[in-house]
Amino acid sequence: MSIEHFTTDHPWGLESLLDVGELAAYLGVPVSTVYDWRTRGLGPRVYRFGKHLKFAVSDVRSWIEEQRDVSSPQGR
Repeated sequence: MSIEHFTTDHPWGLESLLDVGELAAYLGVPVSTVYDWRTRGLGPRVYRFGKHLKFAVSDVRSWIEEQRDVSSPQGR
């Protein structure tokens, strides 16, 4: 699954949102890991709609970039 799949234009001009399952599938981690990150304050920013958690694609992209291991040499 590609994150570009979620960046298509919406008729109302809203940014695409991922649910917990979609985020977990995209990152290749269990859903429980996403919930664990959330409770520990380690995951991407989240919106809450009642009992539903949604992640903005732009927030996910920013969070992914923050996870880059800067200690490893580039190009390897």
